Amino acid sequence: MSNLRIAVQKSGRLNEDSMRILKDIGISIDNGKDQLKASARNFPLEVFYLRNGDIPQYLRDGVVDAAIIGENVLIEKGSDLSFVERLGFSKCKVSIAVPKDSKANSLKDLDGKRIATSYPETVKKFLKEQSLEAQLHIINGSVEIAPNIGLADGICDIVSSGSTLFKNGLKEIEVLLKSEAVLAVSPQISNERKAILNKIQFRIQSVLKGRESKYVLLNAPNEKLDDILKLLPGMKSPTVLPLAEKGWSSVHTVIPKNQFWEIIDALKDKGAEGILVCPIEKMVL
Repeated sequence: MSNLRIAVQKSGRLNEDSMRILKDIGISIDNGKDQLKASARNFPLEVFYLRNGDIPQYLRDGVVDAAIIGENVLIEKGSDLSFVERLGFSKCKVSIAVPKDSKANSLKDLDGKRIATSYPETVKKFLKEQSLEAQLHIINGSVEIAPNIGLADGICDIVSSGSTLFKNGLKEIEVLLKSEAVLAVSPQISNERKAILNKIQFRIQSVLKGRESKYVLLNAPNEKLDDILKLLPGMKSPTVLPLAEKGWSSVHTVIPKNQFWEIIDALKDKGAEGILVCPIEKMVL
């Protein structure tokens, strides 16, 4: 069987998150310092460590079969390429920002002005949709300095926490798009390697579902059991077991992480006691 070739960012936060999810789906990578390619010990997989901006072309040419890449990069340099899974990490925005003392409060205020960016295609598309025009200055790296040196009236760049904008005296005025890591696929992938990718995607889905959920065990008085069960959005239905103490039951279920505290508060109000919450490593559906 031939190995699936997957590209990840050479360094940085996306690299760390990518390697973490490969580890979480049970794939062991033998990668040393500054290696550009590494093989998995226990899975038919080779990992290519590449510059983020180069990955779309490697996918297009079929040099790699798949990639973990920021959706923002795919939109900018690989709009002809597709992805099969959103991965839920390395989230950011592509935003327009201006100096804090600027009178501009929206992209419309930059109509006809100068915008510095590393994402010219993204900006051009957005400007066209808004029937606006601007002079684009394409800069690779340190885009935030452009307004301070008089090169541009505003910038378009990725924003994670917003701390870089703050440090450079900038304010966000428009969000062009929201991005996260995705699992992209080469249009030239073979059927044999697509089968391997499907296995990886299945494992990733199990890990992501686990990350998004919590396993909850609680004790409930039987007279309030029906009310408590109505609050639980379990996978199919909660597991209910009788306790040794008469009139009480133990309830086991899974709840979404993003609804966790609201559900826990409601359960307590309905009489649930001894609530135990556990993380879920993987959830296979």
